[in-house]
Amino acid sequence: MEIFGQLLGALPGSISQGLIWGIMAIGVYLTYRILDIADLTVDGSFATGGAVAVVLILNGCNLWLAMLIAFIAGLLAGAATGLLHTFMGIPPILAGILTQLSLYSVNLKIMGKANQSINVNQTDLLVSLRWVKEFAFHNPLITVGIVLAVLIAVLYWFFGTEMGCAIRATGSNLRMSRAQGINTNFNKVLGIMLSNGLVALSGAFLAQYQGFADVKMGQGAIVIGLAAVIIGEALLGKIFKNFALRLVAVTCGSVIYYIVIQAVITMGLDANLLKLLSAAIVAIFLAVPYWKRQYKETHMRRPKGGKAHA
Repeated sequence: MEIFGQLLGALPGSISQGLIWGIMAIGVYLTYRILDIADLTVDGSFATGGAVAVVLILNGCNLWLAMLIAFIAGLLAGAATGLLHTFMGIPPILAGILTQLSLYSVNLKIMGKANQSINVNQTDLLVSLRWVKEFAFHNPLITVGIVLAVLIAVLYWFFGTEMGCAIRATGSNLRMSRAQGINTNFNKVLGIMLSNGLVALSGAFLAQYQGFADVKMGQGAIVIGLAAVIIGEALLGKIFKNFALRLVAVTCGSVIYYIVIQAVITMGLDANLLKLLSAAIVAIFLAVPYWKRQYKETHMRRPKGGKAHA
């Protein structure tokens, strides 16, 4: 009962953190599922969003303007990866690694040092861990929930437009899209830009939530994003078939992931093993569809009505 009480007390914080990372997970979904690209830029662009937001806030910039600039910084990071892939012919995974590596130095230059802290008592932030149990607009559950609802609505509208459909077609069938006169290179760059813009926005929210930005805060972000996508699809994919509802499922996957992580920590798991646990969760959820296909294929090959005659 004591463990259950501790978990219940930590639940608002876990859900808040899950919602914040849910924005990042939607960004990962755009490249991983829509463009069919595993973009590793996110580990760098996540920290870029946090670095830009914190530095601007510390210099007296308007909070929403700081968030917008962090989003634009993410767009630029995504553009770098997209151009490395389309203009220079570098494979997308390697292009993402190159941008991610470059962003480490960029983030250090933005912050001037490895991390920057915000004095929560002196700065009126949009979200903060300290307000997670208060019923007010700056409660992360309320603020991030509203932002997520707006983002999902905007993305649902955008991917229903001609340009959005062209991006989806590019990821679905590259050759057919080119045959239809679609500029697939432009759509790839735009999709990767949008993805990293959302990732940077998520990093900006997390920096405010935890009260500091760090150059390593995005380390392993791609694993968390993939975990959220896979968990959301595995648990809610058969129910949520509409595009907007799929984005909701990805967000739910992120929340579930952080609740599971919090439950494991509450039960006494060594915090040093969290990365290993994250990788194991992703591996298992990625393997389940493959195991299902293998099981069906094995049973379909079996002859009906007893043993087959030679």
